[in-house]
Amino acid sequence: MATSKMASCIFCKIIQGEIPCFKLFESDKTLAFLDINPLSKGHALVIPKFHGEKLTDIPDDYLTDILPIAKKLVVATGAKEYNILQNNGRGAHQEVGHVHFHMIPKPNEQEGLGIGWPQQKTDMDKLKAYFEEIKSKV
Repeated sequence: MATSKMASCIFCKIIQGEIPCFKLFESDKTLAFLDINPLSKGHALVIPKFHGEKLTDIPDDYLTDILPIAKKLVVATGAKEYNILQNNGRGAHQEVGHVHFHMIPKPNEQEGLGIGWPQQKTDMDKLKAYFEEIKSKV
């Protein structure tokens, strides 16, 4: 039974066929389609058919073919430069609360994804301590 989040989720409605899409690929666990508000020609989305807002909400078996499908889309569009993007949470620029991966061709400076890269200064001792903490949890 669908939860209220699933019932109101635009991507779940697309998966269920309630909203049409320009379907590029479909398997039992994954759907890929063109973005209707593209950043460039060929901008596509690859989504798991399991509803979850963030990557950590999705079972691993629903993620196994995401990158191979994104790779097929790169080849199919002929993109020479491109971004594969996946955002988690509003603060990280996620607009739809259902995990999705963007394949965004970057044909020129004006089209495609534009990003900043605000590098932080590194304290090597703190970085080493943080490394040890994360490594112990992986």
